[in-house]
Amino acid sequence: MVDDRIVKLAKLLVEYSTEVKAGDRVQIACDVYAKDLALEVYKQCLLKDAYPWIKVDIPGRNYIFYKYASNKILNFFPEHEFYEIKNTDVYIALRAPSNVKELANIEASRISQRVRVLKPISDWRVEKTRWCAFYYPAESLAQEAGMALEEFEEFVYNSCLIDWRSLSDSLHKLKNMLDKTDQVHIIGEHTDITFSIKGRNAEVGDGKKNMPDGEVFTSIVEDSVNGQIFYDIPAVYLGNVIEGVRLKFKDGVVVEADAVSGKDFLKKILETDDGAKRLGEFGIGLNYSITRPVKNILFDEKIGGTIHTALGNGYKETLSKNVSAIHWDIIKDLRKGGKIYFDNQLVMENGQWKIK
Repeated sequence: MVDDRIVKLAKLLVEYSTEVKAGDRVQIACDVYAKDLALEVYKQCLLKDAYPWIKVDIPGRNYIFYKYASNKILNFFPEHEFYEIKNTDVYIALRAPSNVKELANIEASRISQRVRVLKPISDWRVEKTRWCAFYYPAESLAQEAGMALEEFEEFVYNSCLIDWRSLSDSLHKLKNMLDKTDQVHIIGEHTDITFSIKGRNAEVGDGKKNMPDGEVFTSIVEDSVNGQIFYDIPAVYLGNVIEGVRLKFKDGVVVEADAVSGKDFLKKILETDDGAKRLGEFGIGLNYSITRPVKNILFDEKIGGTIHTALGNGYKETLSKNVSAIHWDIIKDLRKGGKIYFDNQLVMENGQWKIK
């Protein structure tokens, strides 16, 4: 008997998030441990008269690839995968890693090298398919979150099975305000940073791309960032957990970088390319059903009362001009003493928005 919450979630992903319709070619990219949800998504797609297929990844494959692949292989562009994504209308990713630390000891430069090679594929998926990503409540994710599996399941489903249409209305109100804003000023613990978002286009994350969702994000005028920011929520990237990240910016570029742990990894990532030292995104977490970090960016960046910025590549739809092989979201909690000003107007204090 399939868990009723899995059925509800599958319908949410198919009917709301990606709006699968008859004739759609649907790729379901699935980790082994998410098979129950993958099969239910597959079923719901068939009921829509779509053409779904399941592409399963297996534990350990990424580690073996990055450990043993030669430079020739790392630089190989898989035309067959490019062909596949070009013939995909809907892409649904169901992630359930068996080991979230699998790539922790792999040289970061090898991963960055491969990411650069695969960028045309990821760009096509992001820009030309209807896509949604979801992290299934696997044992490894529960362990990383410091929860029992049953507790983590409750956490995941409670953050997803909400009234998305109502939340979408609220998110669009904030989007409209962001689109009219020039200067953003953020104040918090070890944080005093300013930047411009003038002329950029804010986007709403209302469950159409990620699940869970609940954010509004835009891009930053590339040379406008000045000041310092302390990210008090652990930053996770490529299997690495970096804690206590501190960045100082001058005219848009990171000029100082430090961390309580993972400092060497942080600096290597910043050296990926010129765009890695600039901010490609400013996002605001607005899912108040998510109340604590679990060391998974899909959840953590949506925590109500937080903001996040992304080092690296910006999204074209936000009119970002920053180009990079990386996109690394790092989160700042503003629920205790934090303030945000839009054009000198106080709009958020202690994680609560004053916008009506």
